[in-house]
Amino acid sequence: MSEYINIGKFVAAFGLTGELVLKHMLGKKTMFKEGEAIFIEELKSSYLPYFILSSKAKSKEETYLKVEGINTREKAVKFIQKNVWLQQDDFKKLVAKDSPLGLLGYTLIDNEKEIGKIEEVIEQPH
Repeated sequence: MSEYINIGKFVAAFGLTGELVLKHMLGKKTMFKEGEAIFIEELKSSYLPYFILSSKAKSKEETYLKVEGINTREKAVKFIQKNVWLQQDDFKKLVAKDSPLGLLGYTLIDNEKEIGKIEEVIEQPH
C-alpha cells in the first residue's frame, strides 16, 4: 500500500470553469504535470484520486489547479478546505529540499540520543 503525504488544502475557487487554489507546503513554486494524480480527502481517511488537467503556479505557496470532473465554480466550491495528498513517490519529486515537509522520514537525534522519526509537520501562523 502506498503511503500518502498531506501537502496542503484547497483554499478557494478561481474563475468560472472549476479551477481551485491549492495552498501547499512544498516550499517552492510548483506546477503539476497534466495527468498526474492528486488525492483529495473527501471523507476522513478516504483518499480519492483526481487527475490534473492543468496547473499554474501562483506563488511559492499557492498553485491554480484544474482537476478532472470539476468543471463549474459550484462543484469547485464543494472542495474548499479539503485536504490534498500525494503518494510518497510523487511527493519526493515535488518537495523543495529546504521545505519543512522535506524532513518527513528523518530521525531526530539530540545529544546522540535518538528521539524518534519525524512523521508529521504541522505549520502554524506566527
